[in-house]
Amino acid sequence: MTRKQRRFALIASSLVVLGAAVGLVLFALNDSIVFFHSPTELVEQNIRPGTRLRIGGLVAPGTVVKGANLAVRFEVTDGNKAVEVAYTGALPDLFREGQGVIAEGTLERPGLFRADSVLAKHDERYMPREVADALKKQGHWQDDYASKPPVPATGASAGATH
Repeated sequence: MTRKQRRFALIASSLVVLGAAVGLVLFALNDSIVFFHSPTELVEQNIRPGTRLRIGGLVAPGTVVKGANLAVRFEVTDGNKAVEVAYTGALPDLFREGQGVIAEGTLERPGLFRADSVLAKHDERYMPREVADALKKQGHWQDDYASKPPVPATGASAGATH
């Protein structure tokens, strides 16, 4: 084998090994990758029940229903479609109607999303990028979402006397 052929064989075998390694990593990560969907995408796409994903939008006003043992149901909307979310657990302090939210979990059946975690925006100026993009895409973005003043910080020790 000439020097040129050996170099070519080394490069080719290195590329094969690198491709196999990338393939194995992507295969291993396939179960842990969670895709984001707006309520409209979730309703319009044929997503099979049991699929793990994230859904984001605004908590629809008048839809939050709290049950026993920290169970809560609410609807997430992008202004076009809405999806019911069922969650059991403590909600973030900033969770409320009309606020941006991302829920991660599985689609139980069409129209019902079972969340195992709920994330709310951390202050009045923050909107998760995925939620903002989905609202803009659906034509329901309001410029004042980004311009609201921050909420003053309140702590448990503020004004407390012992």
